[in-house]
Amino acid sequence: MKQAVIMAGGKGTRLHAITNDEIPKPMAPILGKPILEWQIEILKSNQVSQILIVTGHLGEQIEKHFENGAKYGVNISYYREEQPLGSAGALGEVKEWLSENHFLLVYGDVIFDIDVSKMERFHREKQSSATLFVHPNSHPYDSDLVIANEARRITGFNAKTNKRDDWYNNCVNAGFYILNKEICDLVKKKQKMDLEKDLLMPLAAREAAIYAYSSPEYIKDVGTPERIAAVSEQLSKGLVAARNLKNKQKCVFLDRDGTINQHKGLISRDLDFVLEVGVIEAIKQLNDSGYLAIVITNQPVVARGLCSLEDLTQIHNKMQTLLGEHGAYLDDILFCPHHPDKGYPEENPVYKMNCTCRKPSTGMIDDCIRKYNIDAASSWIIGDTTIDIQTGRNVGLLTALVLTGEAGKDGKYDVQADMSAENLLEAVNAILKPKTP
Repeated sequence: MKQAVIMAGGKGTRLHAITNDEIPKPMAPILGKPILEWQIEILKSNQVSQILIVTGHLGEQIEKHFENGAKYGVNISYYREEQPLGSAGALGEVKEWLSENHFLLVYGDVIFDIDVSKMERFHREKQSSATLFVHPNSHPYDSDLVIANEARRITGFNAKTNKRDDWYNNCVNAGFYILNKEICDLVKKKQKMDLEKDLLMPLAAREAAIYAYSSPEYIKDVGTPERIAAVSEQLSKGLVAARNLKNKQKCVFLDRDGTINQHKGLISRDLDFVLEVGVIEAIKQLNDSGYLAIVITNQPVVARGLCSLEDLTQIHNKMQTLLGEHGAYLDDILFCPHHPDKGYPEENPVYKMNCTCRKPSTGMIDDCIRKYNIDAASSWIIGDTTIDIQTGRNVGLLTALVLTGEAGKDGKYDVQADMSAENLLEAVNAILKPKTP
């Protein structure tokens, strides 16, 4: 895939303190370089060399700065919106420019560094018409959320303007897309259209093949001065480039019951899920550190017939909602619903089996290592049982035992953790503490 369309026509009202309405929003500087220049450099590094920039307010400044793109090693064309056409209206004008079956659509107010080839491979494998880059973020409560099924096909949207009176999955539309060029045929020329409301929502309602590609790679809206300041700091620290999945990742794998939430036996209702003290701050620190934060949890409640997969999803949605309300998020949640022992009255025989995912087996972690290019030797597992510590040993992770929950008294395995801590926050603080020379 060599072609990308960048929507760079917004006025950037929220950035007035920086632009003073003298430069267009995508030309706002970050560490001395316009947002658009950061974007073009990353696109070029992903072998995307044909770029069409849709301009509007003060667009002549963009054209003057980048010209034909030769000095950046790309080929840049322009389409000037004479009147604002919304987030999708210009797509009705660009099909003639497209020479490939699908293209990237990027909005001019995001900073990103991702492995585009992985997303394109997903797009092809799903035979998708439109693929949205989605991720958890630190403010899902005021973000547009995507609803997808197990196959990652998008079934609906939960707009930030909706009244949310239930737990939800922190799955945010990041504003980065791969679209088949036939999508352009759905846009009437010179007509103002919103990409999500007027195109993607109707497609999802018709059960069209549109999919959510989830990744922990770095992509953030920089539409406010505060976000520009935060991204500038993360760029300076190298955290943005480090999150690209072409690079080896560090991860802290987290047990759930007794580590993140209070130990109450087998939890089968969201009502019984209560966060341990300090967990929100601990996960926020991981989010800011460069480590991935991924939950891996045995949930035999499903095999025991105590709750359904839908009930378990509701419990995990509560966990994500509670964390997200305070600026923390999990990069992924994996669970094993199986249990090998039979004979329980309500058991679900579908899940009564020996498997490779139930801890201390390593299936869940192995999947994460492959998916996220994780370096096991520099990663950790934190849990409250010897099962968690043995799991870490089996993979080659560093291990931390917390003294919440079962506090290692389950006695299943004769293993010693690399570190013990009173709770998750203390364990995370010790992991992130700068090493003395």
